[in-house]
Amino acid sequence: MKAKKSLGQNFLIDKNIISKIVTEVSACNDDLIIEIGPGRGALTKELKRKQAHLICYEIDQDLAAILNKLEDEKIKIIWQDFLKSRIDEDIEDIKYNKLYIVGNLPYYITTPIIEHIMDSNIDFEKLIIMVQREVAERFMANIHTKEYGYITVVLNYYFEVSKVTDVSRYCFNPVPKVESTVLRLVPRKEKEELDFNKFKEFLKVCFSQKRKTLKNNLKGYDWHKIKNVLNKYHMTESVRAEEISKDVFVEIFKNI
Repeated sequence: MKAKKSLGQNFLIDKNIISKIVTEVSACNDDLIIEIGPGRGALTKELKRKQAHLICYEIDQDLAAILNKLEDEKIKIIWQDFLKSRIDEDIEDIKYNKLYIVGNLPYYITTPIIEHIMDSNIDFEKLIIMVQREVAERFMANIHTKEYGYITVVLNYYFEVSKVTDVSRYCFNPVPKVESTVLRLVPRKEKEELDFNKFKEFLKVCFSQKRKTLKNNLKGYDWHKIKNVLNKYHMTESVRAEEISKDVFVEIFKNI
């Protein structure tokens, strides 16, 4: 079974990395695990040992000969593009305690997959994902760095983001051109109440032209209210989005 470049397939083959991912999933027999893109099933086989309910989303039906053998009364393969799924409907008939989501994500659709999970309004304990290392650095970036941007703020509003382990490209077959990182994303139990979709749109505008000041990017907003928040944190009108923390962005948004 050859990997398909069109689907961004790079199959994880390193048992040590698989073990580290499985260790992050503290599921037992009355829990539910969702795996995104099981591929040849190397991770799936180990997750199966948890004896939890397991739903796997796979778009490549050429993998059926491998994955169908793993199905039983608690394991289901859904042959569908995960981005088109209705997760809430797919799991509504399963009685479970805690939900964990795991995935070795295709590099070119990492952010859309995470946003799809957030937009699905499902409660889950933890999201364990393998992403391109450069993407991981953007997710965990600090302010005042070039990696810090829109997606950094969005994810850190919604999650506590941390690194599990770095992954060499030689842990995959075929070998990709980039290095990878496994991340742990834990939904924050307490976060400021706001309209999340509008907040995301606001952040996109803030970071739309990173070289410009916040004032230039936010010409359509009430600058007087924004300035009041900036003054509170001793920031000038020349401040750029990459110099503003998540908490200050939240305060600005709530004031406008």
